[in-house]
Amino acid sequence: MKDGYGTGYDLLPEGSPWTCPGYDVFYNASIIWGVVGPLRMFTNRGNYPAMNWFFLIGLLAPVPGWLLSRKYPEKKWINFIHMPMLLGGPLAFPSAKAVNYLSWGAVGIFFNYYVFRRYKSWWARHNYILSAALDAGVAFMGVFLYFTLQSYDISGPEWWGLDSSDHCPLAKCPIAPGIVVHGCPVL
Repeated sequence: MKDGYGTGYDLLPEGSPWTCPGYDVFYNASIIWGVVGPLRMFTNRGNYPAMNWFFLIGLLAPVPGWLLSRKYPEKKWINFIHMPMLLGGPLAFPSAKAVNYLSWGAVGIFFNYYVFRRYKSWWARHNYILSAALDAGVAFMGVFLYFTLQSYDISGPEWWGLDSSDHCPLAKCPIAPGIVVHGCPVL
């Protein structure tokens, strides 16, 4: 597993379980921002100078929606196009799969578009309660999952994710060269 960055992966035996994504991300971010730096990333000498165009795109993205709202003031739906929210809103989402975004979008569109337009009085009375119920459902489910799947005080099923090693069995191994610990590779 040679990665070319001198991390010691090439010293591990073939098929080693030392593939911890959290450590890899932290290491890569440290290299990118600490050693390489933005100058070598986003300038003409770097690999990603085209990324700078997105500052201009972000500046100009709201202009078409604004121009359309001026040209067609009777089309009220144009005012709902909000480019900063469309471009920056997903940054607030946790890293999740597409099914999470689709379910979030389906519930949001159904209740805030369809129900709002057809049953406005029901929506005004119950939408806040629906929002609180969905939030409470997440909280109750978190507590339920803790006691059924994560708690070590009660005997429960052996599920994937219950061990504390973050699926990185060599995470507690020393990384200094020459230290010998049973079950760990010697670097």
